[in-house]
Amino acid sequence: MAEIGRLLTAMITPFDESGAVDYEQAQQLALALLRSGSDGVVVAGTTGEVPTLDHDEKMGLFKAVKQAVGDAGVVIAGTGNYNTAESEKLGREAEAAGVDGLLLTVPYYNKPPQEGLFRHFETLAKGTGLPCIMYNIPGRTGINMTAETTARLSRIPNIAGVKEASGNLEQIGQIMNLSRDGFRVWSGNDSDTLPILSIGGYGVICVVSHLVGLQMREIIDKYLDGKVEAASQIHRRLLPLMMTLMTAASNPIPIKYALRQLGCKVGGLRLPLVDPDEAAAAKIMAEVRRHRIDLVVPA
Repeated sequence: MAEIGRLLTAMITPFDESGAVDYEQAQQLALALLRSGSDGVVVAGTTGEVPTLDHDEKMGLFKAVKQAVGDAGVVIAGTGNYNTAESEKLGREAEAAGVDGLLLTVPYYNKPPQEGLFRHFETLAKGTGLPCIMYNIPGRTGINMTAETTARLSRIPNIAGVKEASGNLEQIGQIMNLSRDGFRVWSGNDSDTLPILSIGGYGVICVVSHLVGLQMREIIDKYLDGKVEAASQIHRRLLPLMMTLMTAASNPIPIKYALRQLGCKVGGLRLPLVDPDEAAAAKIMAEVRRHRIDLVVPA
């Protein structure tokens, strides 16, 4: 199975002044993220405003970003939704486009039982030869995939791991205890990165790494080198930024606003998302300006 990497950025989707996807800017941003510490990018995930992207836009992003990145990093395509058949089809097309793996979200809104979750992910994994990362985020989907279901799915060879955004360290520990050897857990919450590493996690699929990727990389590297206090110091320093980007407004509103204010041509948001109000905008940028920004803003 292809090496995916410990630090992946859940990349925003740039739009041009007309609101169309800006594929060239997406390419430039992906390369800038690799230069600032990321092993790869997740394209067309939640942070990429995937519910507002149509099929052709998703495929255009997968192709454009992978063409730009080449072998310098991995491109993980967000292809999972609540429709199993549609997700399987999109996964096959993304594989044909050359991406390195798939991110598959727990089906949202219709709240399937755990057996339905198992069969959904089993079907999607069997429909591709690519490594698959499941994504458990009950705060958005309305349902939690249990440790037992995750562990059961870990026996499927090309399910590489799970992005865990439940915030439940007890559940995450159970996943690690019950799953097959080599099954990986990426934090789905930036602020949980170090705690999850400390109980055996692998890395993070990250939002704040748009801005401080080298510093997030440093947390991971220092922890793995046994320099736990040094990793903790960086974690604590970045924690207010992590929390501001997640609480000032719904993701990806804060990170996209911050990037735009820093001169990155990422465009606006698609409805129903809108820019932060005046108070939230001031809070976001006051915190951003407290930190060293690692991203070299694409021209």
